[in-house]
Amino acid sequence: QVQLVESGGGLVQAGGSLRLSCAASGRTSYHMGWFRQAPGKERVFVAAISWSGGSTYVADSVKGRFRISRDNAKNTVYLQMNSLKPEDTAVYYCAADRSSVGPLKYDYDYWGQGTQVTVSS
Repeated sequence: QVQLVESGGGLVQAGGSLRLSCAASGRTSYHMGWFRQAPGKERVFVAAISWSGGSTYVADSVKGRFRISRDNAKNTVYLQMNSLKPEDTAVYYCAADRSSVGPLKYDYDYWGQGTQVTVSS
């Protein structure tokens, strides 16, 4: 079992940056991912990182702007978001996967409650 708590969301102007954090408690040897869900749309993959941090995956829509990282000593995963655009506005969720790392949301076993990111134009 693992509990996930996201933080770091907020309101930012287009072109700005935010860093999201996801703190994990309980068993923490999981692969981790970030997903986002805009109003009226499905939850979609943003980025993922393996347990060791040796493998990362980023969605094409955010490639070159977002970076995922983790600090296992702090049981925390980060999503650095730069050059934010209004279309990045969404609730951002972190998730944990016991067995694999990748973009498929149905593979993830645990989810946080989400943090709102709003990008104004």
